[in-house]
Amino acid sequence: MKLLSYRFQGVRRFGALTGDGVIDLAARVGDLYPDLRAVLTAGALPAVAAIAAAAPPDHRLDEIALDPVIPNPAKILCVGLNYKTHVLEVGRELPTHPSVFSRLHNTLIAHGEAMIRPRASTNFDFEGELAVIVGRGGRHIAEADALSHVAGYTCFNDGSVRDFQRHSVTAGKNFPDTGPLGPWMVTADEIPDPTRLTVATRLNGAEVQRDSVAHMIFPIPRIIAYLSTFAELEPGDVIATGTPHGVGLGRTPPLWMKAGDTIEVEIDGVGTLRNTIVDEV
Repeated sequence: MKLLSYRFQGVRRFGALTGDGVIDLAARVGDLYPDLRAVLTAGALPAVAAIAAAAPPDHRLDEIALDPVIPNPAKILCVGLNYKTHVLEVGRELPTHPSVFSRLHNTLIAHGEAMIRPRASTNFDFEGELAVIVGRGGRHIAEADALSHVAGYTCFNDGSVRDFQRHSVTAGKNFPDTGPLGPWMVTADEIPDPTRLTVATRLNGAEVQRDSVAHMIFPIPRIIAYLSTFAELEPGDVIATGTPHGVGLGRTPPLWMKAGDTIEVEIDGVGTLRNTIVDEV
């Protein structure tokens, strides 16, 4: 099942994708669950799936404006340096533990919205990634049980301002409107083995990144177990799992995103996240 958050005629909704149509789940269960995060918190995915399986679409996909698939996560936790070839291209040492940073909520944007290159820098880089959406929260989650805490998977672009990142990872990763998330979440029952997924990124139609999730240094169960040692994971939390090699920073000369560019992150079995770049006014 593909679940999404969206706006129709200016009203925020959530629903399920069926072909090129959207089933308005908010109209059917919104009195109980106002958004997708509430659905996950209540453990109501099976109930929502049953409703979606029997309902006709209410909108065409081209009639709605997407929001980030989880517009209001309690936490956005990101893992850096998680593919060996990426670590080597940026001249870093292989990590012995997951390298974790967090993002602010105002960095998230939706599929189709513009990523904003800040006035403070031209060193605006792409990082296509697989993102995990937490379905069942907890602390001290065992690796063997970690995938049972996953609600689903989506695409993420960890837009990075590299010159700021050199002196502060928090600054370089938290400029507003630099983190596209979506276009939708594919529920975990449709992706029983995320290591079979491939992440690819295209800049203006030219492929710049491609690698298998199987090549992560720290696989998803290890990431979840590690994060849950220090954080109480909650339903709807977003976990970005790291980017493969091919980033602009690792090229000679560097390849930065600029106004007018189109950037796409595609994950087979999940979807394609597409955004344009504009300069901050």
